[in-house]
Amino acid sequence: MVLIRGAEATIYLDEERREVIKKRLPKRYRVKALDNAIIEERTKTEAKIISDARRAGVPTPIILDLKDDEIKMEFIKGETLRDIVDEQMMEKVGEIVGKLHRGNIVHGDLTTSNMIYSSEDRIYLIDFGLSRYDTEIEARGVDIHVLFQMLKSTYNDHEDLKNSFIKGYKKIFGEDEGNSVLKRVEAIERRGRYK
Repeated sequence: MVLIRGAEATIYLDEERREVIKKRLPKRYRVKALDNAIIEERTKTEAKIISDARRAGVPTPIILDLKDDEIKMEFIKGETLRDIVDEQMMEKVGEIVGKLHRGNIVHGDLTTSNMIYSSEDRIYLIDFGLSRYDTEIEARGVDIHVLFQMLKSTYNDHEDLKNSFIKGYKKIFGEDEGNSVLKRVEAIERRGRYK
C-alpha cells in the first residue's frame, strides 16, 4: 500500500509484515548510470544517518534491509505530531534535536509532520532524506529555523511551543552551545526578513 508519493521517493507500507519501504525514484533527465549512482549513494547515506542518529539516542525506525534504491524499516505505529503537539511534547522534541545535533547530524526538514508519537509514549524522528553530517552552527541554526517557521505558520500557540523546544534543546545541547545556535537562528530570521 502506498503511504506517500513524493518527488524523490515513494513510501510503501507492507501491512502484513508491519514494515515501511522507502524507494527512491529515478530521474529521467539524468544519464541512467549517473542517476543509479546518485540514488545508491543517497540511499546508503540516509540509512547510515538514521542508524547513527539512533546510536546518538534519537528514536528512529530500525533499518531492516538496504538495497541500492530502497530502505526497508520498521513501521512505527502512532500519529504525526502535527495534529496533537503540545508544550510537553515540544520539550521532548527539543531534547531529541539536541541529541541529533550532538551527534553532528542536521535533519534538514524538521517539521511536526516528520515526527511520530508512538503508542509507547515516544516521539520518533522520521524522513531523513535531506539529512547530513554537519558540525557548523549555521547548519544547526537553519535546522531549527525551519522548525520555528513551521510552528509560526501552523499553530496559534507557536511562541509557547517554541519556548518549550528551547528548554528541551538547551537541556541536552548545553546552555552556552544552545544559546550560540539560537542566536544564529535569530540572525537567520533577520536575514530572511530583509531579503
